[in-house]
Amino acid sequence: MADKYFSLVLHSHIPYVLAHGSWPHGMDWLYEAAAETYMPLLDVFERLAGEGIAARANVSFTPVLMEQLKDPGFARGFDEYLRMKIEIAVRDRDYFGRTGNGALRPLTDFWEAWYRKILDDFQGRYHGDILGAFRSLQDRGYIEVLTSAATHGYFPLLARDESIRQQVRQGLYTYRKYFGREARGFWIPECAYRPGYNWKSPIEDKAPYPRLGVDEILGQEGIGYFFVDAHLLKGGEAKGVYLDRFPGLKLLWEKFKGSYQPTDELPQDPYSSYLAHPSHVPFFARDDVSGSQVWSRNMGYPGDSAYLEFHKKHFPGGMRYWRITSSDADLGLKKPYDPARTRERMEEHAGHFVSVIEETLQGKTSGSVVALYDTELFGHWWFEGPEWLYLVIKKLAAGPIKPMTAGGCLDRLPPETVVSLPEGSWGQGGFHWIWLNDDTSWIWKKIYRIEEAAAAFTPRLARLDRRILKQFFREKFLLESSDWPFLVSTWSARDYAENRAAEHFERALTLAGWLEEGRVLTDAEESLLSVFETEDRLFEEVVLPDGTVI
Repeated sequence: MADKYFSLVLHSHIPYVLAHGSWPHGMDWLYEAAAETYMPLLDVFERLAGEGIAARANVSFTPVLMEQLKDPGFARGFDEYLRMKIEIAVRDRDYFGRTGNGALRPLTDFWEAWYRKILDDFQGRYHGDILGAFRSLQDRGYIEVLTSAATHGYFPLLARDESIRQQVRQGLYTYRKYFGREARGFWIPECAYRPGYNWKSPIEDKAPYPRLGVDEILGQEGIGYFFVDAHLLKGGEAKGVYLDRFPGLKLLWEKFKGSYQPTDELPQDPYSSYLAHPSHVPFFARDDVSGSQVWSRNMGYPGDSAYLEFHKKHFPGGMRYWRITSSDADLGLKKPYDPARTRERMEEHAGHFVSVIEETLQGKTSGSVVALYDTELFGHWWFEGPEWLYLVIKKLAAGPIKPMTAGGCLDRLPPETVVSLPEGSWGQGGFHWIWLNDDTSWIWKKIYRIEEAAAAFTPRLARLDRRILKQFFREKFLLESSDWPFLVSTWSARDYAENRAAEHFERALTLAGWLEEGRVLTDAEESLLSVFETEDRLFEEVVLPDGTVI
């Protein structure tokens, strides 16, 4: 049998939202992802395991998400959130009954049962521990769990290699803490890669200075493999993965695309793994053929008329009772959702996807199709996505192309060719403009200022107050999150993101001042520090730039 594989890679990330708001921005993001994506995926993987099928999927978790899923506050809040959703379904049923809406009333039964199952599984089957359930799947050999950067820092734009290295080390430490083993695979946030060269700040008038490539830092820290977007390997125009989901990006892209020039086509085949130059760390390239089937609401499966409409919600509870109907239909013209109708469509789309994978590898003696997606696409953005994945994996397991973890692909098809990768990301245009533009440059100025403060502390870390130092680096990590400039650019939660970036900068700056002064804090300052520690309580153990853990 030929060595042909399909490697599904799901990247799970939610910025730190504990104690930072609930609705419309904040904790509800985490609760929605847990209910609509993480729990249904656990059910899919466990069902397959019960049928004797190993999904052999790759699931990455950012350390900041690991911390939130393990926080007791999340477990309590998620329980309350699910009970609230059940109550909303009951109230809506009464309302639809009183108003004679016979078309929508049966859907309240569907949602009540759906959320009750999530609640029962969370409390019973998984004992309130979603991350522990994924660990169990990995320990039993059904999936491979990857780690990522501490708070999803955008590597190419960080000004110092030590900031990248600290994000990586914290990611490895947190993974080891929660999964009881060393991480092999690493998800680079936004697949954003930068080779080594004399780097110059994009917003500050400073002299260039030599920087290591991202792959070199990953290799020095013991990472076994990473992922890049297809255009970094093949050349040509980057497809981008976010444009369909965030309308605000279309306006921004119109502004930038005139100056964007795709690189020349290169000969590399994306269906093999490669070794990055100069580190020789293995990497995979995203397959944009299979990717476009899922990422695109306009061209892909998620836009089918039978599937649940994401954007239309019933006021005031926020339940979704309508189907897409047509991609260009006004929200007022959406027709009632019919869960029974979706099964046939999912079967058809799963079969088509498998045929796409088979056609992609047709004629090859060996190879692997590596499909990269945000985990939240499945269930949250595309409600039927987890069940569709169940059907895809089941069909693949019975065919010539087998589901396989990225690590398994490396073991069976070791890379031989060394490639010098260019700079880029999986954002539209393939570069950094989504994260760095006229509307977000102020965030990077703040990040660079805190990076300078951290660099000044590094030679004397052992002499500084441990409690203040730990909180300073927590705030630095949070400030470096790629989410804040992304949310500003997409206009999806602009005010929230701007406030969060400014808040973490001010807190880090305050803590840096206390560290510089080296004095005993006043009672008021002690109280303020306690507030910082309560609201930004991620990473009980922080890995310092020198590798010390405090």
